[in-house]
Amino acid sequence: PKMKEDNCLHAALICLGMLYYSHAITTEKLNHARPSLHGHHEKGKEGQVLHRSKRGWVWNQFFVIEEYTGPDPVLVGRLHSDIDSGDGNIKYILSGEGAGIIFVIDDKSGNIHATKTLDREERAQYTLTAQAVDRNTNRPLEPPSEFIVKVQDINDNPPEFLHENYHANVPERSNVGTSVIQVTASDADDPTYGNSAKLVYSILEGQPYFSVEAQTGIIRTALPNMDREAKEEYHVVIQAKDMGGHMGGLSGTTKVTITLTDVNDNPPKFPQSVYQMSVSEAAVPGEEVGRVKAKDPDIGENGLVAYSIIDGDGMDMFEITTDYETQEGVVKLKKLLDFETKKSYSLKVEAANVHIDPKFISNGPFKDTVTVKISVEDADEPPVFLKPSYIFEVQENAASGTVVGKVHAKDPDAANSAIRYSIDRHTDLERYFIINAEDGNIKTIKALDREEIAWHNISVFAVEVHKQHQEAKVPVAIKVVDVNDNAPKFAAAYEAFVCENAQSNQQFITISADDKDDSANGPRFIFSLPPEIIQNRNFTLRDNRDNTASVLVRREGFSRQKQDLYLLPIVISDGGLPPLSSTNTLTIRVCGCDSNGSLLSCNAEAYILNAGLSTGALIAILACIVILLVIVVLFVTLKRQKKEPLIVFEEEDVRENIITYDDEGGGEEDTEAFDIATLQNPDGINGFIPRKDIKPEYQYMPRPGLRPAPNSVDVDDFINTRIQEADNDPTAPPYDSIQIYGYEGRGSVAGSLSSLESATTDSDLDYDYLQNWGPRFKKLADLYGSKDTFDDDS
Repeated sequence: PKMKEDNCLHAALICLGMLYYSHAITTEKLNHARPSLHGHHEKGKEGQVLHRSKRGWVWNQFFVIEEYTGPDPVLVGRLHSDIDSGDGNIKYILSGEGAGIIFVIDDKSGNIHATKTLDREERAQYTLTAQAVDRNTNRPLEPPSEFIVKVQDINDNPPEFLHENYHANVPERSNVGTSVIQVTASDADDPTYGNSAKLVYSILEGQPYFSVEAQTGIIRTALPNMDREAKEEYHVVIQAKDMGGHMGGLSGTTKVTITLTDVNDNPPKFPQSVYQMSVSEAAVPGEEVGRVKAKDPDIGENGLVAYSIIDGDGMDMFEITTDYETQEGVVKLKKLLDFETKKSYSLKVEAANVHIDPKFISNGPFKDTVTVKISVEDADEPPVFLKPSYIFEVQENAASGTVVGKVHAKDPDAANSAIRYSIDRHTDLERYFIINAEDGNIKTIKALDREEIAWHNISVFAVEVHKQHQEAKVPVAIKVVDVNDNAPKFAAAYEAFVCENAQSNQQFITISADDKDDSANGPRFIFSLPPEIIQNRNFTLRDNRDNTASVLVRREGFSRQKQDLYLLPIVISDGGLPPLSSTNTLTIRVCGCDSNGSLLSCNAEAYILNAGLSTGALIAILACIVILLVIVVLFVTLKRQKKEPLIVFEEEDVRENIITYDDEGGGEEDTEAFDIATLQNPDGINGFIPRKDIKPEYQYMPRPGLRPAPNSVDVDDFINTRIQEADNDPTAPPYDSIQIYGYEGRGSVAGSLSSLESATTDSDLDYDYLQNWGPRFKKLADLYGSKDTFDDDS
């Protein structure tokens, strides 16, 4: 049926076009069939009157219909001049846009034809120039004139939209007639001629939700209260039709996708009225208990929900926070729970929208409430001490077994298990205390000394009897209370000095005391002299009543020759109950002073020498000492020169010490001497040479068979024999070795002692101390002290 309708429409359009074409041709022939061209008559000579001749060009526009597809060229119009008598002497010439290509003219008749199909949308008009000339001479008979050939429009272009697809948004719940978007189509046909470009818009798809204005193309909502939560997206098809929308017009369509945007028109709603949760009593504050969620079909900020606790007996124990990523309310523990105290709690939780649209306040209230019931689960808890810490006091020097204090713990569980107590021995390494495992009484094991340890900080464990893993620990601080068990003493080791010329009642030292006891059993200190010497005539004591005392001279004049040292006993008492006292001895030396009281000397012997000996006597004593020293030195020198050798030889052989020098020199080995007396005196084996410094244990007897060897005996055998004898002879002297030089020496076994090659040896000695010896050792410091630096650089 649609194809049949299209064919009928096409036939109607063709008929309409032919009718329109015939009407246009008739109109052209009536209007333009005989335009005239008149010649111009004028006199150019001077003195003649010029008459302006009437122009014979009757000018009007020519029209030609576009898209003509007939078999013959289209007659556009005819040019005719009034001077054309029809004898063929007039020639018509056409020039301008498209002349000779699109438009051709019959130079005899003046008929203009269009040789090609014209498209108004490609070019709407052409400007041409026409002229009549003499055929024989080509002389213009009339001036050239321009005329316009307009291409007459037909409806051959359908409307076209600017975009193939449109996207638009409109809030949900919008009122009817709310503008959504405007779509615009254009038609290439001539809007000034006929209805070919007159467009009318209509909606093909999208009813009854949307409508479109026929003249403007504005799409508007057509239904009230469209709900995004029910349907969010709509597809609308808009048609634009020319010819004013009448039959035979051409049309074009476009698709418009319309999305409903969200508004806060839905309150949050809990899917259930009661939530059940549970939490262990062992949970710590901040631990999550459970989650609730109110559903809100709105999206974005319109769907944001905030949770709060508005009522319930658990408001102080629990709190709720909002997880904005999941839109859930997170219930958390705020305080510690106790199953034995309360086993369940109830909360009233509210969920409310964060952003509320005043336009839809009537849809409210935009909140909802739910009941949350939380049950507390029993947990096996460790024992709990009644106090977080304990402080006890005990007097020092208290007898062993003295009770210090008592700690107490209980099992918080319903079972109320028995508790056993113990002391953490890491906190009581010296084992001063013991605790009763059943009742928690702490006692001393040995006496305590406050002056040694004033506070004892121990830890006590409480463990359930049947559950050893349930353990609690509490700190216990034990203060050792002071008793007055230490007498005061001098604060320092005082040693006083008094001048020989001291005046009566002159103060020469101030003393103070120290007491190891606490301040309650220490100061105030009382200083005094023992009763037996309180009336002594040399010194007296004054208590300053500020825990110090001053010692004063009681008489004038002291003599070091008579007595240079005095010992003054001083009694010091403390302020304890009962008070303790001690006697301390102050040593006082008598010294010589100048007139200003400045100390000169405290040596008593110096005065004795000066008083008993004169200067001459001292010089004589010194001279005798020097003479004695000279005699001793001379005696020692002579004694050394006459020192006897260790071994007594019957006859000294000048050949005993031989120094052998190689041609090239053997270094240090060249100067080593060796004894060849045995080689030169074979008869020595018959007896032995006694030594003065040792006493042989037994007389060496030569073994039989060993006789002197003649001179012709092999030296090698001779030497081996002597070596064997020396090895078996316990009385042989310690220098009986024989050194043989058969080749150039290779140096000492100990190595060279020279410092020339020390820088190249791998010595482990550290010579960095040479850097501190000054400029005279700078060269040695550079040679040896930089070894580590070279090693580091390499």
